[in-house]
Amino acid sequence: MFNTLIGTVKGPGENPHEFTFITTDNVQTRVGEFVHYEAEDNAARVQIVGTITERKLVRNLPDSFLADPATPPALVSSLIGLGDAGAELYEITVATVGYFQPAFGDFVNPRIPPTPGQEVFVASNEMLTAMLSPKQQGAAGGAHLGSLLTRERDAVPIVLSVKDMVSTHLAILASTGAGKSYTAGVLIEELLKPHNRASVLIVDPHGEYHTLQALHAHPQFKAAGYAPEIKIFTPDRIKVRISSLTEADIVYLLPEMTEKMRTFLSQAYKALLNTKRDGQWGFHDLLDEVLQQKYGDEKSGGGNVSTIDGLEWRLKRRFEQSRIFSDHEHIPLPEMFKPGQCTVLQLSDIEETEQQVIVGTLLRRTNKARMGTVRGTLAGSEEALPYPVFVLLEEAHRYAPHGAQVVSTNILKTILSEGRKFGVGIGLITQRPGKLDQDVLSQCMTQFIMRIVNPIDQQTIASSVEGAGRRLLDELPALTKGQVVVSGVAINTPVLCQVRTRLTQHGGETIDAPAEWQKYFDDTQVREREREKAILVKPRPKGESYGGIDI
Repeated sequence: MFNTLIGTVKGPGENPHEFTFITTDNVQTRVGEFVHYEAEDNAARVQIVGTITERKLVRNLPDSFLADPATPPALVSSLIGLGDAGAELYEITVATVGYFQPAFGDFVNPRIPPTPGQEVFVASNEMLTAMLSPKQQGAAGGAHLGSLLTRERDAVPIVLSVKDMVSTHLAILASTGAGKSYTAGVLIEELLKPHNRASVLIVDPHGEYHTLQALHAHPQFKAAGYAPEIKIFTPDRIKVRISSLTEADIVYLLPEMTEKMRTFLSQAYKALLNTKRDGQWGFHDLLDEVLQQKYGDEKSGGGNVSTIDGLEWRLKRRFEQSRIFSDHEHIPLPEMFKPGQCTVLQLSDIEETEQQVIVGTLLRRTNKARMGTVRGTLAGSEEALPYPVFVLLEEAHRYAPHGAQVVSTNILKTILSEGRKFGVGIGLITQRPGKLDQDVLSQCMTQFIMRIVNPIDQQTIASSVEGAGRRLLDELPALTKGQVVVSGVAINTPVLCQVRTRLTQHGGETIDAPAEWQKYFDDTQVREREREKAILVKPRPKGESYGGIDI
């Protein structure tokens, strides 16, 4: 597609960086489309690009032309000399981006407005391919997300900068069913491709990412002589060493603590850290420190026996038979993080409070490991991480909720503000941006925004997310599945993108309830249920055990 003359400049728009032009074209002037005009900057002719943000009809056919649906309006207009194109004129508003400077790999806005009567062109596919994406498809450090929505599929690839995307963090925001997990799957596939080979951890509360295992044997990777490793940690394999918990973690895990209980727990925790300076301690060590503070006689009404007993009961209830918290076991960081490996933590059968503590503890360990490795204080340690890592959090509002303080919020804020220096990248995925802590959201410098209908969530995005033009955000309710507004540091300018097809199957498809109901009456399933019923009611000889009961 060549640069096509499409209209003529009318004048400046409402805002300083906008202008309007007049056109008869109703097809190529969609919101999000890119146009340009020519100007002179530093004695050089440059093509100054802008994005269409608004369109309105300024002259239309008379209503009488439209009254008879059997007669095409174009036929009526041509009969009276208005031509085949009819009499419609459109006023198009364009937000100026600037001209692309290859030496900088970015746009420069000289703030030279077009003059009335100046020609406006639709930018060609070749021009957009060269300037919209900071990387070219297949290049090292690039992530091919999809193609420009306003053009034919694959005509203008959208390729993000992986370095900028993971080092300054990202957020994927969308309503249920808009395709946020699908988009995340595409990004993970790109991060694991041979020209990136990232170290990725996914916190997966719904078990949607197990299908990534197919990447290990995918032909695209085999052709490069490289097979990414996909590790799945099911809930029974997830362990948190008790000594890695902070005092705040323990308090958060214990329900309905009184102030006295918190005081005794705090004293016991501090005493334990003083006596176990190597950090090797377990549940019973903590419990012993608590019980040593017991004094007095409950029957006489003195002492603190009842308080300590209540604290002991809460500690035992949470930790003594826990399948998550262990005196010795935990997942070593080098087992979770490795270049060319994606690790999936499935938290689907774990209660939300424990999920928050698991995530908070893991992020704290990861951040500490990267800080120590960069500073050279963890040489030879099993906790050393000699490479950058990226952590993707599904249902991110669970771990940093708006208006509530949970144990994972503070470490998330710390990593989001400081992680770039130590190579810890964070990705947040949520269907309710309004429920996510606004300080956390505002520090994600690359945004993937999909269909969002809720006005509160739309307002949250407009006020908290940098780089996404407000006019593009007006498009959010109209976006369909797989269409996304991409903005921020990983792309040269905000774009509307159609997400590419995944290499692996999507694990978060909506269940087809009517189809499942119909399967219930399938002949095969009916016979299977009858067979199982016959086994259950089959008479058994006296004395034979059935279901653990002697009969």
